[in-house]
Amino acid sequence: MTARTDEGTLGYEQARDELIDVVRRLEAGGTTLEESLALWERGEELAKVCRRWLDGARARLDAALAERDEPEGRGNPGAAGDGADGADGADGADGGGERAEPGR
Repeated sequence: MTARTDEGTLGYEQARDELIDVVRRLEAGGTTLEESLALWERGEELAKVCRRWLDGARARLDAALAERDEPEGRGNPGAAGDGADGADGADGADGGGERAEPGR
């Protein structure tokens, strides 16, 4: 069995491939109880490594998607030159209210 310290250095594919091997060995049987327990424990460690890699990949993907969508979200509200400072007169109510809030 490989030591716990490998968890930090194993790549996703390495951990996944070793996990597949562990599962095959457990399914094949023919191991002692002690060997089976050691395999099970290693499998649990490997599954955690894979889960961390996948969670990290999901977080990176979510961040990239949020960054891609961010300029669109920032550009619409409060755009420069939309008359945000011109709240002092009711004389613009008939033509300058394209972005005015309802009820104002």
